[in-house]
Amino acid sequence: MHRAVIHVDMDAFFASVEQRDYPELRGRAVMVGGSGRRGVVAAASYEARQFGVRSAMPAARARRLCPDGVFVKPHFERYRAVSSGIFSVFRQWTSQVEGLSLDEAFLDVSAAVAGGRSIESIGLAIKTVIAERFGLTASVGMAHNKLIAKIASDYDKPDGLVYIRPEHVHRYLDPLPVQRLWGIGPRSAARLNDAGIYTVGQLRQTGADVLQQLFGAQGGELKLRAAGMDERRVQPERERRSVSQETTLRQDLRQAADIEHLIARLSGQVAERLRNKGLYGKTVTIKLRSGGFSTVTRSESLEGYTRCEAVIAGSACGLFRRWADWRRSFALRLVGVGVSGLTEHPDETERLD
Repeated sequence: MHRAVIHVDMDAFFASVEQRDYPELRGRAVMVGGSGRRGVVAAASYEARQFGVRSAMPAARARRLCPDGVFVKPHFERYRAVSSGIFSVFRQWTSQVEGLSLDEAFLDVSAAVAGGRSIESIGLAIKTVIAERFGLTASVGMAHNKLIAKIASDYDKPDGLVYIRPEHVHRYLDPLPVQRLWGIGPRSAARLNDAGIYTVGQLRQTGADVLQQLFGAQGGELKLRAAGMDERRVQPERERRSVSQETTLRQDLRQAADIEHLIARLSGQVAERLRNKGLYGKTVTIKLRSGGFSTVTRSESLEGYTRCEAVIAGSACGLFRRWADWRRSFALRLVGVGVSGLTEHPDETERLD
């Protein structure tokens, strides 16, 4: 029996929320993120993407590509609120929801399909409710596994609705470039291209011995993916591994007192997020990036679990001081604080307040 898996991917989510809430932005090239010299694009509307603007692109480059575009400051609390409402729509159909980010999730709707609903009707119903309730579009892919459902949601963006039946997998996959397969990044794609393998169909038909020479044991796994095979299950309530907060600075910080003040502020934000999520953590980490873009991290495990701002800040500042003591000077452009080793219910004797 095949599973029934749906992949929902909101279209240009951050930018679409801004265009929804501010009518003057509709139809314009919108870039969400910092517009300063060190800013980065967090999301781009489809109007901006036509100029080659993409997420994670430096703002300066985005401005060169799209000089008439509009930069908008992110409103993450608003995005999180909208995302929470959208995920509540998913859970009306199944408890098997694997959230990948604020705007993307897998749903296993096998039980609803076994109960008589078609996967296409469920996908359409989800799209319709999101459009009517939130004024946003989603691309929905439907298939018998996660790999094919993700490819289906990408197939006709934006506002797509694509069902790839098991008997039609090769028709959809074979013409695609190999880098569209999960797990094939730029380096693996380049290695395949050098061997004359450009499409998923060519990869599927390549001998296992050739792929083993290129990728070792992973070659067999790539061949299975090219055939559309994927046994991964939808994993609801994915384990949260850490809570962190970081900031990129307009000007490098060079004074220890200024950096410790920033670390204390970030620690307070992390502590608040832990409290809001009902979590405690045991390991504190700082992240420091210099003006030359070299990045270091330092961590320490506490004697117990905490979500106390003072405890987190004390540990994080101590980590910074031990790092700074070995340096005559420094100039930091990014500072971050994180807490990992999370749990919901630590023993009373293990709590640090």
